[in-house]
This record gives sequence, C-alpha cells and structure tokens, in this order.
Amino acid sequence: MKPSDIKILHIDSNHPLLLRQLQAAGFDNHEDYDATKADIEAKIHNYQGIVIRSRFKIDRTFLDKASQLQFIARVGAGLESIDCDYATLKGITLIAAPEGNRNAVGEQTLGMLLSLFNRLNIADAEIKSGTWQRESNRGHELDGKTVGIIGYGNMGQSFAKKLRGFEVEVLCFDLLENKGDPNARQVTLAELQQKTDVLSLHVPWTNLTDKMVNTDFINAFAKPFWLINTSRGKNVVTDDLVKALQSKKILGAGLDVLEYEKTSFENLFLENHVAESFSYLLKANNVLLTPHIAGWTFESHERLAQVIADKIKNKYFPTQEAKSNTKKVTGIGGVFFKSKDPKALVAWYNKHLGLKTDDYGSTFWWKDNNGYDCSTQWSPFQNDTTYFAPSEKQFMQNFRVDNLVSLLETLRQDGVTIIDEIASYDYGKFGWILDLEGNKIELWEPHDKAFQ
Repeated sequence: MKPSDIKILHIDSNHPLLLRQLQAAGFDNHEDYDATKADIEAKIHNYQGIVIRSRFKIDRTFLDKASQLQFIARVGAGLESIDCDYATLKGITLIAAPEGNRNAVGEQTLGMLLSLFNRLNIADAEIKSGTWQRESNRGHELDGKTVGIIGYGNMGQSFAKKLRGFEVEVLCFDLLENKGDPNARQVTLAELQQKTDVLSLHVPWTNLTDKMVNTDFINAFAKPFWLINTSRGKNVVTDDLVKALQSKKILGAGLDVLEYEKTSFENLFLENHVAESFSYLLKANNVLLTPHIAGWTFESHERLAQVIADKIKNKYFPTQEAKSNTKKVTGIGGVFFKSKDPKALVAWYNKHLGLKTDDYGSTFWWKDNNGYDCSTQWSPFQNDTTYFAPSEKQFMQNFRVDNLVSLLETLRQDGVTIIDEIASYDYGKFGWILDLEGNKIELWEPHDKAFQ
C-alpha cells in the first residue's frame, strides 16, 4: 500500500509539524475544522484515518459509517471520547500520545501543590490589592510529607520524578501490578489512604474512576489531606469535595479539571448556570483552579504532534533501514541488586570505595567511540522490591540499546518474552524482557544529557 492510498481527515487543528510530516511522508491529508459531526459522518467512509483532539465523541454510529477507517489518532493522552471497545472490534487501531504531555502534567501538578502549600496565589492577590498579611499567609513545607499517587502511568510517573528533589515518601496505587519504580513504592489503596498527606490523581475517566472521589472515598483517609486533580473532572464529586473542604478533611485542593467541563474541554458548563458547589470553589482561599491546562504547554503542543506523526508513520511504514540495522546491546546501562539496607550500603561504598553516590546509588560516566557522554548506573534496591518481578532473582541487568522499538519488535518475532509496554522518560525509553532462565533484563534507549 502506497502512502498516497491512505486518506487522513484532520478535524482539529494541531501543531503544523503533524500535517507537514504526514504530507512529506506521502499521506493524502484533508482538513475540515468547521463541519458538524453529521457532516463529518456523511463523508468519513472515504477515509482510512482520522486525527482528532476532543471536538466530539466518536461513537458506534460514527464508527459504523466509517467503513474504511483503519486508525483513529487522538492528539492527547486519553481515549475516553472514543468507543474503544467497538473500534477495536472493528479492527481500528487507536493511537494516543500520553508521552507527549506527561512532562507538562508533572510540572503543573508540582507547581499547583507548591502554590497551595505556600498560598502564593492568595498572597499575590492580597499584595496587589494593597494588603500586606504575613501571618495569615504562613505556609507549609513539603519536606517530610507522604505523597500518594493514584494512577501510575505516564502522568503519575512524571509527577513522581519531579518529587525526587524533595524529602518525601512517594506511594502509588495502580490497578496493574509491578508498576512501582525507584521514584514511588506501589502499595494497596488501603495503605495509601492510611499514610497520605497529599493525594494526586492521574487516572483516565472510565466506569471505574467516574465519581471515584466521593464522601466514602475521602473519609477512608486516616489523615486530613491535600488533593490535586490534573486527570479528569468527573473523577471527583464536587459536592462531596466541598463538604470535605468545609469540614477540613481536605485541607486544600488544586483542580486543573472540573466536573462541569464539556467533553470537548473547550468550555466549562454544560448548562448556562453556575453550580452552587463551583461558587464555593471560586471563593475558597485554599482552592487553586486552572482551565484544563496541565498538559497544555508550548513544548507539549509540539511534542504531542510529533508523537502522533511518528506513530502513524510507524503503523504503515516502519523503515527497512531501522529493521535491518537494529543495533542490539551497546553497553551496560546499570547493575541493580537487592539489599537489606540500600541507604547504609550506599553510604559504605561512598566512605570506603569513594563512589560518588546519591539516594539512588552511583552514576559512572564514560564516552563512547564517537566521544558522546554516556552513563552506567549502580543501584541497590530494597529486598522487597517488585521492580525485578516477575523474576525472583536478586539482581536485574540493564543494557543500553539503540532503537528500542525496533529491537523489541525483532525480539518479539524471535519469540522472546516481552514484559509490559515501553515506558518513556526524559532520560530515555525503557523495555523489559526475560532471558532463557527467567532473569529480567531492562533495555534502555538512553538520553544521558537528562542526568547532567
């Protein structure tokens, strides 16, 4: 199939690089940013692909009319505006880009938390109105707190990474097992509710998460806590949140999303009135509100488009050069092993062997044949870590590789056991496999500069 045989309909405007790169690849691109949903439905049968943000829902009726549709690309993280089950049943590939704006969400979440703790928005408004109040604006420190993260995918992991510079305990809860990493310890929901001082939501809007944060959920927390929601507004019952704010069970809230948003995320209220609970939020000095912008930076705008362009091109035309020249191991990325007391062990190596250490072990820098800076990590883990699972061995190897996506596809074709999906961070992409004896191997396509 030639690229020109693939007709793609763009119904939301995006960063121009998306259209530009797809055109350069030879795809037949069409734009329609103003037509009604009915008008789009009338012609969608002519297209093999559609690119959308959140303009309208793609439901069963729409999908039944899209008789030639091969993929739906949403330039964003979630797919809740699409009937995913029905689309999958019809053999349509669903493409999203959570890795495109995860860094933006992580930074906004941390920013909202620090602003709430230090009353920055209130103090700023007071000074600008001519009031100088120091005592009433006394803040809280994050140091020593326990941060609980519900939903440990791209967004939750990004937020946990941002917390590495703070002296906090980070817990995460996720429906999937073995999601914990060096930045957060995975626990049960009950343990998270027992220990948390700050709760941050990073879950999609599904049947399981709809109205998840209600009175019963809030009262299950052992301590009063702060709430940050940068996920979806309908995951929180606003009436119950307000009651908890009034009773001081919730000490403050940072809300980038609201229950009243339209599914397009472009407007606030479904009806032309202001809900009573929202009126309370507007007046509360321990509530910080932003208009669904956590993933809405200039950088993420471009990155989202690039991720979608890459995924569409890779669906149809993975480069033959990449297939034939897939490099395998290029170096040792890390040596990870279990330890009874990692902190004490790290301190021992620092004192007696002179390793330059931090909380995660020691990083060794070296140069490759091209003179580029490269790193290898040495890290002890707690004996009860789940990061090496499903392997029960005391160690895990990390190998540096080039072109992780192509390598994993080659390994999959060779019958090698692949564990989980690729995880992407600022410092590189990660994949996991099992060797012949069940040892877990971490494959890392590095971006070393992120550590410097």
